Amino acid sequence: MLGKVFKAYDVRGTYPDPLNEGMARQIGYGCSRFLLQDAASAGEGSPMMKNVVVGRDMRKSSPSLTEALIRGITDHGGNVLDVGLVDTPFVYFAVNHFDCSGGVMCTASHNPPQYNGFKVSKRKAKPVGESTGLAEVRKFSATVDFVNNFTSAGGRVEKRDLWEAYRAHVLSFLDLSARKGKKPLKVVIDASNGMAGTMVPKVFGSKKNTVDGLEIVEINFDNSKGEFVHEPNPLVASNVKQTCDAVVAQKADVGFCYDGDADRCVAVDEKGHIIGCDVLTGVLCKHFLKENPGSAVVFDLRSTKAVSEEIVKAGGKPVRSRVGHVFMKAALAENKGCFGGELSGHFYFAKNFNADSGGIAMATVLTVLSETGKKLSELAAPLKRYQQSGEINFQIEDKDAALAKLKAEFGAMGTVDELDGVTIDCFAKHGWWCNVRKSNTEPLLRLNLEAKDKKTLDTMMGKIAPMLGHQVDH
Repeated sequence: MLGKVFKAYDVRGTYPDPLNEGMARQIGYGCSRFLLQDAASAGEGSPMMKNVVVGRDMRKSSPSLTEALIRGITDHGGNVLDVGLVDTPFVYFAVNHFDCSGGVMCTASHNPPQYNGFKVSKRKAKPVGESTGLAEVRKFSATVDFVNNFTSAGGRVEKRDLWEAYRAHVLSFLDLSARKGKKPLKVVIDASNGMAGTMVPKVFGSKKNTVDGLEIVEINFDNSKGEFVHEPNPLVASNVKQTCDAVVAQKADVGFCYDGDADRCVAVDEKGHIIGCDVLTGVLCKHFLKENPGSAVVFDLRSTKAVSEEIVKAGGKPVRSRVGHVFMKAALAENKGCFGGELSGHFYFAKNFNADSGGIAMATVLTVLSETGKKLSELAAPLKRYQQSGEINFQIEDKDAALAKLKAEFGAMGTVDELDGVTIDCFAKHGWWCNVRKSNTEPLLRLNLEAKDKKTLDTMMGKIAPMLGHQVDH
């Protein structure tokens, strides 16, 4: 049964079948055993290294699953710092603030309310995925036997309130001094009935009492029922419609729509248009490169060519990364980068332990709007200079054969790399490039195609799409 809930980057499943309290206790034991061993093998001598931070989201099943998880951690001998109802980036902050062996967040992020799960991070809030420890957690979880001759090691549990320190940390990225004496920035925020509904009031203030220079319009902030007015996934345009409509109706300066655990957000400009997360990466990179001249900026390899061009123009070093937070965080650390952005709405910050944060992403956008005095649509416009297909899914059984055919047909026209799927870059000579990636779990290929003009985009789509199978909505 454990095999059904362990995914590539986290633990996730429907509640109570297959994910239930008994399984959560096993997973707690497995997490504690892995995290404490990992800290010990790294030679970490801090007395806090027996501590594991645990947080949870607002889902109906989260309290009981978290209680069972904590029991499993203490059964193994780990001590728990229970930070309560928080957003996922809060756990990353707490792991570093307390110098712990790691942390576990009980959440299913953007999934519907019947789902739940656990996001695991180790020392310094480094992500734990299949290849970086989750396979070991699964093994340790599967082999514990709580029935026969089991004696709990009796780890302790402490409840900790860290909101004051967390608020100061997030607000250290917010600077609205350039707007002093001017009208406050009017910001629409859709919390998607998720953890942004807790985080935003505690960090940025409520609509009646915000930090100086902000006026907040709240949408879907009530997370007390553990249910969603719309799916808490801001990558689906229909889920961001409320934000877009409210920005226009309220004559707001900007809008943000969060996912369920508030580690991701999508920005909406003052015209009510969604800003692509790659475009937003290109907008924000200048801010961080001004503070860190010559530094690396990491970006999702599916991003528009304009992102790397803007990084170079701002004096930075562009670094392409594989898709996924495990790879983005690793690339940021390895290249000593200052900032990174992914199409999924994850934004990563060197001064946030290389971790992602929806709250810090929002604070940075607001800072840039304040400093430049420009509208978000003005800042984004120069990065929309090429034509993009967006990510299109194709159903096909023999994915490898399709990729081989793609390389054979177009590889000689430009350069080919396989950092993540197959990328064929013919931009310099022929004005287009594409990336095609395999789904890990389904018979799908995912295509991203970009061209210098619409005619080239349409021409190449007509040639490439038939090679990839049947197009599907996904």
